[in-house]
Amino acid sequence: MSAAIDVENLTKLYGPLSALHHVSFRVEQGEIVGFLGPNGAGKTTAMRILTCFIPPTSGTARVAGLDCQEHPLEVRTKIGYLPENVALYSDMTVRRFLMFAVAAKGVPRARRRQAVNRVMETCNITEVEKRVIGHLSKGYRQRIGIAQALLNDPPILILDEPTIGLDRGEIVEIRTLVKELGGERTIMLSSHILPEVSQICERILIINRGQIVATDTPANLTTQLRRTLEVRLHVDGPEAEIKEAIGAVEGVLQVKAGTGPGSYLVETDRGVEVRPELARTVVERGWELRELTMQDLSLEEIFMELVTEEDAKEEAQ
Repeated sequence: MSAAIDVENLTKLYGPLSALHHVSFRVEQGEIVGFLGPNGAGKTTAMRILTCFIPPTSGTARVAGLDCQEHPLEVRTKIGYLPENVALYSDMTVRRFLMFAVAAKGVPRARRRQAVNRVMETCNITEVEKRVIGHLSKGYRQRIGIAQALLNDPPILILDEPTIGLDRGEIVEIRTLVKELGGERTIMLSSHILPEVSQICERILIINRGQIVATDTPANLTTQLRRTLEVRLHVDGPEAEIKEAIGAVEGVLQVKAGTGPGSYLVETDRGVEVRPELARTVVERGWELRELTMQDLSLEEIFMELVTEEDAKEEAQ
């Protein structure tokens, strides 16, 4: 079974500027994949190639087994696309706009009303169907953008920064909607908002300066990239003595004050399991051990490590 999206050695040049440089990745059918990178990393360029808006300079991009350059019209029938700045007609009502969009997508006339009703229900915008788009909140407009992407019931959704500019409540609503759309559909979602990707996506592609620098699940990325481990301790006792005793445990690299009295962050060698010895050290000295937990790197820390590392390599060349 072919991948939903298959990219091989994709390069895009704008004069001397390389927006993408030999990028390769696959997105399997039914996956929700996050495309993560700083602004200007190449995310939007890759998505515009996949949606047949622009051609690559070299390399191939296939969607549902179809080459994006050789079969652009067929590819577009397989994709629902939400650009970063979705084009909506602000003077139209929601229903009128969707009826216009469903006709533009070539959905047969007999199925258009049913398709519009379906996407309005899916995106929870039926209650505003008679309202003028320009009078609606950014959250509703984003839902309308997703609704238009779903009109021809595509098997693949490509969403470019779907929560940008939204408030906290609207972000939660869009995040929930994207999760609900997953499963039957393949979803590729670009973002520079780190928590967004970790909470929605099953796998992450990290791009920087036009190149893929890592790809895996959030959990596996955390495991692979941790050079040191961090243990959170909460111990009741004399601070100076606790720090000295903990710092003497083999494998402990550094002891820092945590948040609040009795809280410590213990940086340890990745290759040494120090937790049993830490617990033994505290208990043998008669101090009260209230907490001993492993701290994972956040996705933000992983991202910053990768981007910083790649930037350093680039500058060294």
